[in-house]
Amino acid sequence: MTIDATSASITIDATPAGLTADATPAALRLVDVNLAATVEQASVGSDPYRIDADGAPYVPVGDGGIVLGVRLGDGVWQHPGDHAAPGACLVHQDPAAGYALAAQACIGNPVTVRTGAAAGRAGVVIGKRGEGGRVIAAFPQDTLRLLRPGDQVAVRGRGTGAADPVPGVTIRNIDPALLAVLPVTLGPETLTVGVRAQLPSKLVGNGIGRPTPMWDLDLQLTPASARRYDAAGLRLGDLVAITDLDARFNAGYRRGWVTIGLVGHGGSPQPGHGPGVTAILTGPAGSLLATPDQCGHQGLSEEAALDAVRDLL
Repeated sequence: MTIDATSASITIDATPAGLTADATPAALRLVDVNLAATVEQASVGSDPYRIDADGAPYVPVGDGGIVLGVRLGDGVWQHPGDHAAPGACLVHQDPAAGYALAAQACIGNPVTVRTGAAAGRAGVVIGKRGEGGRVIAAFPQDTLRLLRPGDQVAVRGRGTGAADPVPGVTIRNIDPALLAVLPVTLGPETLTVGVRAQLPSKLVGNGIGRPTPMWDLDLQLTPASARRYDAAGLRLGDLVAITDLDARFNAGYRRGWVTIGLVGHGGSPQPGHGPGVTAILTGPAGSLLATPDQCGHQGLSEEAALDAVRDLL
């Protein structure tokens, strides 16, 4: 897939390293980096409770660590968890290295397990979790059953620095090559994206004001409130559009802008939290066009994500 950044008169080759590249003299190749990470252990404080929107305490499950039985394509409220993500959260014990991991790993990057019973098995980055520099990686279920907290993994980071796919539209947190398996249509001056739902920026809670290369955005939605926004069928891996939100740097309100995000974790009982989306595209509404389809939308599947990285392993 080649993205022509006409506003800059250059061509960015989004072909994964090692495959046939664009030979245009002005072509620029994205930088690949090898990032070290470990599989996270889920944790709670000395008081195990969180407080839900009605003031009742609960013990969270599924927030970080290794989560079995939750997969891309599942409904965001299908499992009684808190921020449950499909796969494993990856971290680094050194804070600065953890922030680099979160900032430089992108959706669609391959993950290789280096130690433990699952050594040699592969996964793929599907999102970010914000706090503490956490990255979400999906693995086949038989690999997840072998993983243990503390296992070392390598992430081949790629995507940071990609040029605008069309003038004024910024790409974030995703390897541009993965756009080919998503409902994204590139025109001369516009980018059209199929989404499950289009939501107002007032629904964004945790993550607002934070740097989008390192954080996701929680949508303050419950199964009941989602129906008012035609988002009751929201699934992990779906694309959603958030209106009046600029996510180029730190996420914030901007009238007339649109941000496209990929849903990476499920809902939460906590106030200010909910299904989490990682921003992948942001720009003026006249250049970044969202087409909602609440019944027929097809987002990122586990099979498509893993297939996209097989040639890179």
